[in-house]
Amino acid sequence: MPKQKTHKGTKKRFRLTATGKVKHRKSGTSHLAARMSQKRKRNLRGTDTTATVNEKGIKRALAGNSY
Repeated sequence: MPKQKTHKGTKKRFRLTATGKVKHRKSGTSHLAARMSQKRKRNLRGTDTTATVNEKGIKRALAGNSY
């Protein structure tokens, strides 16, 4: 039987924590930040966890691998 391949786009965007939650970078941080308020920019720093609804599909796309 062939093995399940890792979805490369998902691999670049998500990581699994030790407890199995899915971490991702917050959207809206790459450019056009000059028009944002300082509060909004500050709140977009760091990583966030995904909604539990999306976790199953992301874990399937990662094929059991966490990068």
